[in-house]
Formats: sequence, C-alpha cells, structure tokens
Amino acid sequence: MSAVKTPSVPALERGLAILELVVKSRTGLTFSQIARRVDFPKSSTHCLLLTLDREGFLRRSGNAGRYVCGPRLAHIARWALDGAAIRERAAPILRELSVRFGMTVHMAIFEDDQVILIAKAALPGARGVSTWMGKRLDLHCTSLGKCLAAYLPEAEVERLTRERGLFRHNENTIISLSRLKLELERTRQLGYAIDDEEEELGVRCVGVPLFVTDGSVTAALSVTGTTESINSDNSPAIVEALKSSARQISALLATAHTAE
Repeated sequence: MSAVKTPSVPALERGLAILELVVKSRTGLTFSQIARRVDFPKSSTHCLLLTLDREGFLRRSGNAGRYVCGPRLAHIARWALDGAAIRERAAPILRELSVRFGMTVHMAIFEDDQVILIAKAALPGARGVSTWMGKRLDLHCTSLGKCLAAYLPEAEVERLTRERGLFRHNENTIISLSRLKLELERTRQLGYAIDDEEEELGVRCVGVPLFVTDGSVTAALSVTGTTESINSDNSPAIVEALKSSARQISALLATAHTAE
C-alpha cells in the first residue's frame, strides 16, 4: 500500500507560478497579462501580487504598472550564487575538519542584516544543534554570529541589536549591548569566538572569521560539539585548525576571483 501523498499548498503554488512568470518576462507584465496567463481567479491573483509586492519579491514599475522582479528576489539570488560558490570550494575542507574532530562544522555569511548558514559537514551521530542550510542564526549568542558581528561598524551593531533585540536563550546568553561589545572586541583580539552554552545548554561552538584579500570578512567557520567534546585541552587545536581552514578557503576564493 503506497503512502498517502502530502498535499501541497495551492496558494503557494499559485504564488510561485506568478513569480516564475514575471521572472521569465523581459519587460515585466501587467496585472491583466498575468491574470490571463495563469488563469486564476482575479481576486486571488490580485492578493498574491499584492503580497509579493509588499514582501519585495516583485514591484510595480512605471506608469504602466508592470510587475517586475523586486529587490528581495535579487538578494536571494545573490545569496544562492555566492553561497554556492563558497560552499563548493569549502566543502572538502569542512569535511576534513569534521572527520578530524568528529564534530559538526558550519559556515555562515552575513547578508541583509542576518547571519545565514550556507554549509554544514557532519558525521553520522555527531551531536550538535539542529541546523540546516539557510537557517538564520543570532548574532549575539553564536560563535559564527560573533565572528561576523565583530567586524561590522559599531553603529551597525547597535542598530541591529536595537531592532532585533538580544533574545535570552538561557542564563548564559549575552543580553546587554555593553557585554556584547566587550565580547566582539575579544573576538577581534583573539581571532576567534566561543559560544559557551549561550544558545543551547550542553553545546559549545568555536568559530573563526574568514578574511578575503581586502581584509574584510566574507564568512565564518565553526566547530560545534558538546561541552565534553570541546574543552580547555583541545580548544587551542580546534582554533588553529579552523584558522588554517579559513586561510585555505580564502586562498581558493582569491584564486577563483583572479581566474574570473
């Protein structure tokens, strides 16, 4: 007996169909053109277009009111392309780190005011937080977030914490801006950051920034394990391995950009 197929969401299917239709058009499409081509009820088409416009995936252009691709769609496309390029070059190095320490390795970038996970390498059965590519992470309580925030302008860090807050996950979470600033200064001085059970009790992460040729930080790498598996005895070796891996990935990215 075959398993019951999980139904899809009709409204989402319709929205994606409209989005694909507009993306494929060269000069955009009017409401009438879209309504004719998708053959949905006009009221539904109007609501979907309004939602896509409000969320930044589409926008109305010019006096003719044609719908064209919006800025958020461009952001997502850039995340996908940039993330894929970095992920492809970094994958063997991340796997090597994961095998060496027997723990989960992550890579994240900072885009559109968010820390976004773009790569993960884990051994079967390795303990770690529940993560997936595309997951948004907190700046203030993850080693990846701290590594990326440490190299942002101070005014930008203040704005982000003001707008997004400092969510308390547990008693170890940093919840004051002054303490966060001290932590980010420590990250810059040492060249690495630690999440010491700040997001999840029993889990410890060590992260390092990934610099590019102009000195800016393009991504961050981390090793995630339990408080028993990451300790004072092996932390120095993990930090050095992460820094070495970050340098390797930076060199690969620089070579790729030169070739392009």
